[in-house]
Amino acid sequence: MRPYLRTRDLNRDASDEEFRYERCPDCGLASLANAPADLGRYYAAGYHEIPASAEGLERGAAHDSYKIDLVRQFATRGRLVEIGPGWGAFCLLARRAGFEVEAIERDPRCCEFLQKELGVRAIRSDDPATALAQAATADAIVLWHVVEHLADPWAVLEAAARKLAPGGVLLIATPNPESFQLGLFGRFWTHVDAPRHLHLIPVRLLRSRMARLGLDAELATTTDPGSIGWNDFGWRFSLANLAPHRALKRPLRLAGRVLGKLAALIDNREGRGSAYTAVFRKR
Repeated sequence: MRPYLRTRDLNRDASDEEFRYERCPDCGLASLANAPADLGRYYAAGYHEIPASAEGLERGAAHDSYKIDLVRQFATRGRLVEIGPGWGAFCLLARRAGFEVEAIERDPRCCEFLQKELGVRAIRSDDPATALAQAATADAIVLWHVVEHLADPWAVLEAAARKLAPGGVLLIATPNPESFQLGLFGRFWTHVDAPRHLHLIPVRLLRSRMARLGLDAELATTTDPGSIGWNDFGWRFSLANLAPHRALKRPLRLAGRVLGKLAALIDNREGRGSAYTAVFRKR
């Protein structure tokens, strides 16, 4: 591993501590070298905003509709496990689409909401690899921008591969460390999100590791609707991270929206976007 970048918690300003990422020159994996022992304190109480009304719940579900559209291209029925669902917008959509849904979530408030309001079985755990052993054999396992938060993503993905039924699919969405924006913004890129993002995983490495586990790539793209949506977010909030004073953040976010539209021709090229989505099928 070699020194890669130094940054701090620019997105949420939970501390002034400097965080150091190192990168493997061979596989391209970038990892946080000095992850805090008390990482939980960097997830504020409002990190997951639980809907206060039915209208809020429906708005959240509508925002996630592209996710279930994507999943149904590869799996249409059976058991689905979501790791890190938050309050469960996608879980709700998956249930409505006919899946039998389970969730693994570390936040107790979210688990309570999932079970009481959505009727989704929720396993409360900050160790998803172990929690997967409690879940039923799955036809689909999904991680929407979760794998980068995991202390040991490979252990979780190995557990997911074991839990999948033959022919089942594993879907992963995560920031793209080969993106145009990371090259431009460096330590100010909002999708670095130190210290919550512990790893930035290149898609080629993910393909290789999944192949060893008996999963073949059926999709790996930066141009699906979800990934493209993170491009605009990246421009607005990365530009705001450059602000020397808090008062400048809002105008810089507005400017970022304009610049993002101008840069779409680059961001929307395959492989250059801020995030990618990959789907793997078990042999």
